[in-house]
Amino acid sequence: MAITYGLEDKLYINLTNRCTNDCEFCVRNFKDGVGDYNLWLDKEPTTREIINNIGDASAYNEIIFCGYGEPMIRLEEIKEISNYLKNDYPKVPIRINSNGQANLIHNRNILPEISDLIDSISISLNAHNSKSYQKICKSTFSDKAFPAIIEFISEAKKYISEVRVSVVDYPEVDIDSCSKLAKKLNVPLKIRRF
Repeated sequence: MAITYGLEDKLYINLTNRCTNDCEFCVRNFKDGVGDYNLWLDKEPTTREIINNIGDASAYNEIIFCGYGEPMIRLEEIKEISNYLKNDYPKVPIRINSNGQANLIHNRNILPEISDLIDSISISLNAHNSKSYQKICKSTFSDKAFPAIIEFISEAKKYISEVRVSVVDYPEVDIDSCSKLAKKLNVPLKIRRF
């Protein structure tokens, strides 16, 4: 069970296995982790456990909240850990990989709360409309999810200096339409391999 894991020059923080989606292409459906790291958590780590696991953050070029679930479910822990990192390692950038449903999860706009703590955010788009999104990603928020994600992307640009979206190169994902949507939203698009 890996709470943190290093890949190349980046440190990833595995906060939770909980997620508001059940995506068809999710790596969790096919394996237990990434590389040699088992990411299934027996229990969610405390803030102190995570900070202890980080060690010397200056050894990394970036620290990323992601893991085997939706990290923004644990918003308070993200804020506490990021605050620690900004105080002790101000030069190390912090990123969140998210499904973009945080405002639905917490019933408020959470972006002002993380604006001074997070340097970049990568939001999983994975579809070009609500119907496709729900078919592929199966959000617990149903047809509310996709419009909320689009709003979250637009809102994130007001608070976080680097916002990008990603899609998985999966047969059901219309990459061309997603690319057009990313252009319309004025955010860069990253295509991830399935």
